[in-house]
Order: sequence, then C-alpha cells, then structure tokens
Amino acid sequence: MVGFTRRGFLGTAATLSAPALIRPAWATDTVKLGCLFSSSGTMANIEGRLNHVVRMAADGLNAKGGVNGRRIEVVTSDPASDWPLYAQIGRQMLQQEKVAALFGCWTSVSRKSVLPVVEQNDGLLFYPLHFEGDENSKNVVYVNSPPASSVLPAVDYLMGAEGVGAKRFFMVGSDYVWPRTINKQLKAYWTSKGVPETAWREEYVPLGFSNFQTLVNQIRSFAAQPGGQPIVVLTVVGSSIPDFLREFANQGIRATDVPILGLDMVEADLEGLDTAPLVGHLNCWAYLQAAKAEANTTFLSEWAAYVKAKGVPFSADTVIDPMVSAYDSVQLWALAAAKAGSFDVPEVRKAFPGLRFADPSGYTLTMGGENNYVARGVFIGSVNEKQGFDILWQSPDAPKPVPFSPYG
Repeated sequence: MVGFTRRGFLGTAATLSAPALIRPAWATDTVKLGCLFSSSGTMANIEGRLNHVVRMAADGLNAKGGVNGRRIEVVTSDPASDWPLYAQIGRQMLQQEKVAALFGCWTSVSRKSVLPVVEQNDGLLFYPLHFEGDENSKNVVYVNSPPASSVLPAVDYLMGAEGVGAKRFFMVGSDYVWPRTINKQLKAYWTSKGVPETAWREEYVPLGFSNFQTLVNQIRSFAAQPGGQPIVVLTVVGSSIPDFLREFANQGIRATDVPILGLDMVEADLEGLDTAPLVGHLNCWAYLQAAKAEANTTFLSEWAAYVKAKGVPFSADTVIDPMVSAYDSVQLWALAAAKAGSFDVPEVRKAFPGLRFADPSGYTLTMGGENNYVARGVFIGSVNEKQGFDILWQSPDAPKPVPFSPYG
C-alpha cells in the first residue's frame, strides 16, 4: 500500500504543476484508489479509521479476484486535518498516481476544498458523511444523507410526542460551513412550523475547541428560561464532541433535563467516557452499530478480524457510520466499474443509475439517475451506559434523497 504524509507531500509539492507522465494504473495489472482521510490533527480519532476500512474493502474485493481482472491498490494519505492539504494531495493522487477514484473527507470544508480538484480533473470523490446538502456535482458521489433524510426526522422526533416536545433550541457548532448551513436550514424549518425566533440561540466555536465550561453555563441559563422544553442541537466535530459531552456531564445536566441531539456524534466519540451521566442523549445517522441485520453481524466480525490481523490502532469493538459508508463507497465504485467494464470515470459514472447494495445497516442502498446521491435508511440513537447507542427509531425504508433543502 502506498501512503502520503504531510511531510512527504510537502517534499513533492513543487512537482505538482509538471505534466503527469505516469501511465494510468488500469493499464497495468492493478487499479489505484486514493484515500483522503486524516490520521493526525483534530479529526484523527474518527477520520483515521476510514483509511483502514477502505483497505479492508479492497482486500475483500481482491480476495474475489479484484475488479475487471485488476487488483486494487489503495493509496492512503494524511492531510493532517489541514483543509487546503486535502485538495493538494487529492490533485497529486489524480494527476500523478492516476487513481481511479478518491474516497475521502469528513468535514464539509475539506470536501469543498477537494471539489474543484475533482471537477477540473474529471475525477470521482466518494464522500461518506452526512452533510448539509445544497450541492450536486457529477464528480462527487454523496454516499450518506442530506438533512431532509436525517436531521429533519430527528428534530421532528424530538419536537413530537414520542420525543420530549421540544420547544426551544440551543445550537452549538464548530465554526465552518456544515454547522452554519444546517442551523440556517433548521431556523427556516422552525419558522415554517411557527416557532418564534426568540426560541432559539446559536453559538460557534473554533475547530478543535475544548473548554466548554462557559458555553455550558450559557445553556443552563437558557434552559432555565420559560417557553417550553429546551434541547441542544450539537454540530461541533472531532475532538470537540467528547470535550463538550464531558463538560455537560460535569455540570450535572442530564438528558431528562436538556437532551442533546449530536448530529456528528458517533460511537467512537464515547470511547473513554463514563456514559452513565450521558444516557438518553441522541444522534442520527444512516448506520448505528446496534443495527439488527445479518449483514451487520458479518461486517462487525470482519472488522474485528481485520484489526487483529493488521494491527490496526483502533478498537476492534467499535464501528461508526462513516466507516460503513466508506466501505459502501468502495463496493458501489466496484459495482459501477464492473457494470461499465471500465475504470474510465465517464463510463463508471454512466453505470451509477440502478446500482443496489445491501449494506450492514440492513437497508439496501440505491442510486438513481437524477443525481449522485445514494438513498439510505435513517436511525435515531440514544446513548447507553456501554459507550454506545440504542436504536430509538429507524425509517421504514430508504427515503429518496433531497439534495437541496427547501428551508434556508
């Protein structure tokens, strides 16, 4: 496996403007796939896992003979949670390494930095995170859910009788495009439901922020005001998530008082935390580790075996949605390449409509012909005492994705 680090990239950055002379990887006996996932910086603990799961998926395909008679070689990298570096390494992978597709990015700001690179080079980026939507590029496969399929059902749940009858909303986000766009859409949605502007408040913190004492005090004050049940809509990312949860618990605020809906919160964020005081806080994703499906049992076993066999520096017992979505991404690319009989991007893209894949969530993923969004099921989870999530609700089917929000 080939790997790029920040140091290694900087040593070769001066060559990027030179014409690429390397033959396409698919002209030999292998085809290359590139990973843009950070294993250092504020996103490392969660994003770094995705490099390994892409390799695991590739190994599984290679064990079955590869794709179109070619073995898959995975080129990994470490953009170091440095947003411009995602674009620079992505360009190197497309122009010099001649990867057939890129799999990468967690934050929307990293995806948006790579977007012009894949469009200018007519590459493909498989993006495994749910996100703010309001984007539709022929060069990006949006493998996870836009807000209409994930965030809005979760907010509706909390506002309804099954939830807590939420009437007031304290939004806390990292200061970049995804939290700000999500919150803009939510405010428009609440307005459409007759919720007054006085019923919400929003605050933003820098990426990697850790000291939430003052902000949690502000939430306590907000919760004490009249006007109905308050909730927190949390859109901080990376290492800020466990830091926020820890401070929330330290100040004695329970989910029965002020529930948190953590839109980027995954099982890995709970590792090392005492989750007893956090029981009942919520998240929403297209996959939860507790999903009851035969495909999930198989995937969990496969990951545990892979961690042991390869010495992967992450828990064998923890699987998160973006890991499964990255795995799904490789499978979808392989299905499209096999259907096309080619690794050429325009041909692979033509093969997307009609693709179906039964993923570990228990739902069948599908792609239509209108856009490059993947239809996924949706789960709402509740933190339990075992550093995981119990499933409170899941969609009866995989709703058709709505790329552009009617709100905001």
